[in-house]
Amino acid sequence: MKIGRLLLRVTLGTLFIGHGTQKLFGWFGGNGLAATAESFEKLGLRPGRRHALAAATAETGAGALLAAGYATPLAAAAVTATMATAIDRVHAKNGPWVTNGGYEYNLVLIAAALALAEAGPGALALGRGRSGPAWALAALLLGLAGAAGLRYAVDEGLAAGESEGPLAAAAVAVEDRPPVA
Repeated sequence: MKIGRLLLRVTLGTLFIGHGTQKLFGWFGGNGLAATAESFEKLGLRPGRRHALAAATAETGAGALLAAGYATPLAAAAVTATMATAIDRVHAKNGPWVTNGGYEYNLVLIAAALALAEAGPGALALGRGRSGPAWALAALLLGLAGAAGLRYAVDEGLAAGESEGPLAAAAVAVEDRPPVA
């Protein structure tokens, strides 16, 4: 079954790389970062650019890790976080079935990533040491915590820098810093 895990992780990883780069660069028929940021703003994820960049980077990075078979539990956590956020912000209100715009597909992606975290990456993987039920559970909990943390930050206005707290001030300061050449 090592070949099955190889096929699963390369397929899932490649699709997540594609999904992330659609957001980042507009590749594969995607809308690019500016349009994705605008969509995220409409979903209440403000500032949209910061959230779009975070989601796109997480999806692209998780996809690359999955495809390579490296740090699979970390990749599964990132997949879980991004898909749980998609469920929360877009699909939950539509029920489970994808035919109604529901979250069925997102759950399948989470389950596949967690299955790889539990079973290991399979053949031709760059990393082999981190797998098993405890790693899958850790990936699930970390991913859900990330999605819950984002929801809390957005609901409290922390993500948009609306709070006067030190974390919000630090986030705004980093965002406003000029790019490094």
